Amino acid sequence: MTALKGGYYKAELGEPHKFDPTFRGPVHTRGCTDVLCCVTFVIVILGYIALGTVAWMHGDPRKVVYPTDSYGEFCGQKGSPNANKAILFYFNILQCANPTVLINLQCPTTQLCVSKCPDRFATYIDMQYNYRRNRSYWEYYKQFCQPGFNNPDKPVAQVLRDEDCPSMIVPSRPFLQRCFPDFITRNGTLTVANKTSFKDGLGKARSVIDLRDATKGITSLLDAKEVGIKIFEDYASSWFWILIGLVISMLVSLLFILLLRFTAGVLFWMVIFGVITVVGYGIYHCYWEYSSLKGKPDSDITISNIGFQTDFRVYLQLSQTWLIFMTFLSMIEAAIILVLIFLRNRVRIAIALLKEGSKAIGCIMSTLFYPIITFLLLALCIAYWAVTAVFLASSGEPVYKVMSTLPDCKYTNLTCDPETFSQSNMTKLCPGSQCTFAFYGGESVYHCYIFVLQLCNLLVFLWLVNFTIALGQCTLAGAFASYYWALRKPADIPPYPLASSFGRALRYHTGSLAFGALILSIVQFIRIVLEYLDHKLKGAHNAFARFLLCCLKCCFWCLERFIKFMNRNAYIMIAIYGKNFCASARDAFFLLMRNVMRVTVLDKVTDFLLFLGKLLISGSVGVLAFFFFTRQIPVIQEEVPSLNYYWVPLLTVIFGSYMIAHGFFNVYAMCVDTLFLCFCEDLERNDGSPSKPYYMPLGLHRILKKKLTIQAKRMLCPELPISVGLKEQH
Repeated sequence: MTALKGGYYKAELGEPHKFDPTFRGPVHTRGCTDVLCCVTFVIVILGYIALGTVAWMHGDPRKVVYPTDSYGEFCGQKGSPNANKAILFYFNILQCANPTVLINLQCPTTQLCVSKCPDRFATYIDMQYNYRRNRSYWEYYKQFCQPGFNNPDKPVAQVLRDEDCPSMIVPSRPFLQRCFPDFITRNGTLTVANKTSFKDGLGKARSVIDLRDATKGITSLLDAKEVGIKIFEDYASSWFWILIGLVISMLVSLLFILLLRFTAGVLFWMVIFGVITVVGYGIYHCYWEYSSLKGKPDSDITISNIGFQTDFRVYLQLSQTWLIFMTFLSMIEAAIILVLIFLRNRVRIAIALLKEGSKAIGCIMSTLFYPIITFLLLALCIAYWAVTAVFLASSGEPVYKVMSTLPDCKYTNLTCDPETFSQSNMTKLCPGSQCTFAFYGGESVYHCYIFVLQLCNLLVFLWLVNFTIALGQCTLAGAFASYYWALRKPADIPPYPLASSFGRALRYHTGSLAFGALILSIVQFIRIVLEYLDHKLKGAHNAFARFLLCCLKCCFWCLERFIKFMNRNAYIMIAIYGKNFCASARDAFFLLMRNVMRVTVLDKVTDFLLFLGKLLISGSVGVLAFFFFTRQIPVIQEEVPSLNYYWVPLLTVIFGSYMIAHGFFNVYAMCVDTLFLCFCEDLERNDGSPSKPYYMPLGLHRILKKKLTIQAKRMLCPELPISVGLKEQH
């Protein structure tokens, strides 16, 4: 058999390795791995920077920020004639079919930048009749006409033909920087300025329903905007208390991990029974609410009947809501109890691993703050991707298309030139048609491949994000592996283990980490494409296509989960032995297969226990926040801010607390996974003899009932009294 770098000998696949007995932990004499992938990764990063530079040169974010009128001019842009006109006005909003058409500027009517939206009903005919007595009528109406038009005596037919002024204006309010009718529902009747009908300026009386149909969906969007404003107000008035809640959750998470070092077993059993008690009380409370509401009038209405309500308290008046809560909590309670009954011995081993993990973190406290570095790198990746995407989307020149209300106009959606459109035959063959701004584009090679560049932007973004996560996992794994393979802990732990591990990962294994991240990124990219296709095929009636797409989505979801699991363990092996990605993934896979029962049970039990810890921390802080924001704590009742929806800061605190606990516990999970792989290696490599002593702590030996020699015990625990050796000999 041939000796390999990393300290052990090659064996047949699937069989236990025969290791070099001189191995003493993570290899420090290393060479660069997966160099080709490293070079490719660096070239891709340079290309990504070049892509961002080109997008910055051609793009213009103002095209996304500001609405554009029919002539391609920005509304509200400083230094332009429209500087004080930040709102887009539609001459005849009745010609717009739906809100998507409006937002995409595809409405077949003239669009003009105005300083404010109309606040009254008026028609051009009425204005022309009244302005002779009072010129204020014309002064008000002309602000919605074409700039420079100042001829109120021009015949109405010619004004409407030349699109000089709108035939009518309706009371509107700005939304998304566009004027939409100001709908108000009074006593169940839809109105605009307290009117249910109006004149369209063409001699017809129209109903407000016509406006609603023309702007279908806008009413719900306006309601959503009002809810958004209220939510923003709640954040503005409660941000200080939200911050306090998040700080409390951070301190509790840190205290929780520190306590694990001394009372891991007791603390985790307390967590388990604490969660059981909390969930049990939740079941009792839900049953009590369900019983008290049952039989009351209007409490038997189903959730589907009342639809979506912005006031969540409405749902709490329904017995069905509490029945759903009770069923969900009962399922959680049953799952916890079944796990404890049938896997109690595995839980003990998992607790021992967690206890050792707490000791490792206690010796390398800097690992708890490494997620901050990961967060900053991820924020940089997300910001660069978003800015590049915006600049790419805003690249190009204005493209104008023919818009016509006539269904048989053959020129509809063809490109046109607004300067020569009025002299072309299109206006004669399609009366009333307009040459309107449609979107930004171009015919150059760059503009033709904007969509491809957006896909490249997305793929490289996924690669960088997964590389950042991989770098964090490999760094933490190297630090914790140096702890496990120290025979005398903490005396044999090398200085600055986290910084040393970070340097080794970047210097030697950038290519390997990039290789694993690329594989995962390709799978995630395919999943995003499948989600896009699924969204496009939702209205299709091809059952086979939908079934095939659903199967593909399911398969790639499973593949992504498997690759994430394998990558995580491959990075641990890279941190320990310094081999390339494929070799490390192979070694990790067969090592896990030889310990498949331990992997299946211990890994999931550990994840389950850590999840309970997250649940307890976020739940405890959430309960405290609930009592605070609902003014049920008399001592500080007057300090509670006035809120529109108390659930806004409450959910923010609960979600934020969970994410903070998740960040701390992710380090803990990586520690346990690393110790577990080292533990499996230790069992295969060593036998507890003086020449091959176990590196695992005595606590794991007791649970696994591994027989140790007296010399091995003394090496692992030098403080053992001499009497132990005498008893062993007799």
